[in-house]
Amino acid sequence: MSTKRISDAMEKALNDQMTREAFQAQVYLSYASWAEVNSFSGIANFLYKHMNEEREHMFKILKYINDRGGETKIEAIGAPPENPSDIKDCLEKILQHEVDNSAEIDKLVNQAHEEKDWATFSFTQWFVKEQIEEESLINGLLDKYTLASEQKEGNANYYELDKDLNKAPQSAEIPREEKL
Repeated sequence: MSTKRISDAMEKALNDQMTREAFQAQVYLSYASWAEVNSFSGIANFLYKHMNEEREHMFKILKYINDRGGETKIEAIGAPPENPSDIKDCLEKILQHEVDNSAEIDKLVNQAHEEKDWATFSFTQWFVKEQIEEESLINGLLDKYTLASEQKEGNANYYELDKDLNKAPQSAEIPREEKL
């Protein structure tokens, strides 16, 4: 592209975020493998899917940089952290990664606003929404884990009840008076 429509500073910031997304994918890959080796196939499947989602985020940023006339810089990705100690630790670590990533997305939004780079500001809004969804999803999984695993008086069946209520109809038939 002959015309660059992005500042050097924004180009660097987006490249840095692209590398963070690649790192996030590595974390999900590492934790998915850990889960699979420890016979948590459902959790492994969930994490493998999220690994692919993070790679899609990385590619979305790469294409945006290129489409705005910038140049992507493919950097080395750091090694993922140590394996989690258990499922709760895994979910808590994932949540922290998502919270940290949200903070970095917020920095991009702020930078785009300060530069009056409305195209990038608009582009980053998708990531803001995505991070809200990701944090909410992982928080929900932590809540389910707590219901399923922690012994508290009276919660023996809360996890099953929650699953049932999730599928329950949202309306009920009202009995009608019989006409004689």
